[in-house]
Amino acid sequence: MTAVKPAAKVDPKLANAWKTKAGKDLTQEELLAMPESEYMNDKQLEYFRHELQSQKDALLSNAGETTEHLREDTSIVPDPADRATIEEEHALELRTRDRERKLLKKISQAIASIDSGDYGYCDETGEPIGLRRLLARPTASLSLEAQQRREMKQKMFGD
Repeated sequence: MTAVKPAAKVDPKLANAWKTKAGKDLTQEELLAMPESEYMNDKQLEYFRHELQSQKDALLSNAGETTEHLREDTSIVPDPADRATIEEEHALELRTRDRERKLLKKISQAIASIDSGDYGYCDETGEPIGLRRLLARPTASLSLEAQQRREMKQKMFGD
């Protein structure tokens, strides 16, 4: 005989808060307290669109700062050690911006999937990705199981 786990109790205030708030004003706790039948409703989509747009704006702001920073540091430094340090800092900053550029592409794809009505569902299986995963990684396009399968294949067969 297996013991049945009781369903997690949800604070009634949290469970109903989404009904009166705008999606972008919801907290993560309020999102998680929503009933499963409301998965990817208009409020949740508005919440994730707002989150993704905020991330996009922050990344674009960082890119502008990098450009300014690289322009400022173009002065000729006679000491080879100082020059090497500056070049290493620039290389690190450019690698970071390259990762952010790739993230910007994923953010744009996620916003496009919100517009098309596909956001929150796995690209491979069509199953819900889940709120917890989307809160942790709003750009996720695969369910946890599909992502694990893909990573296992990459490990076994290489890229």
